[in-house]
Amino acid sequence: MRAVIQTVGRATVTVGGEVVGEIENGLLVLIGVTHTDTRQVAATMARKVHELRILDDEKSAADTGAPILVVSQFTLYGDARKGRRPSWTAAAPAEMAEPLVNAVVEALRDRGAKVETGRFRTHMLVESVNVGPRTLLLDL
Repeated sequence: MRAVIQTVGRATVTVGGEVVGEIENGLLVLIGVTHTDTRQVAATMARKVHELRILDDEKSAADTGAPILVVSQFTLYGDARKGRRPSWTAAAPAEMAEPLVNAVVEALRDRGAKVETGRFRTHMLVESVNVGPRTLLLDL
C-alpha cells in the first residue's frame, strides 16, 4: 500500500458537481493498493497516517484532531520507467482495492479520526490548498 500525505488548509472532492468530501486544516491522503496488500496492511497504514507527526509543532492528527480526507488513487502504482505510457500492472484491481481503502477509512474512524472520503470508481475533481507545503510518501 502506498500513500501520498499532504498537509492542507482545505481540500475537497467533487463528483458530478456534488461535493462528496471536504476538510479544513488537516491531511489529504491519496491511497494506492497493490496485489499483496491485506487488511493488516490497511490497519498499519491507518495508524501511520493518524500518528504521523507532520502537522505544526511536530504534532499528528491523533494529537490535534485534524480531519483526514482519504482518496483512492490507483495511479500511485503507475510505472513509467519505460516509454511514455505508464503500466498499471502493480495496481490492485478495483474489486480488491476498494475494500482495502475502505478498511483504512474504518481503521482511522475506529481510532477516533474525523474522516471524509472521495467516491471509488468515479471521476473525481480533487482540490487542495497545501500548507507548508508538506508532502510525504509512505510505502508499506
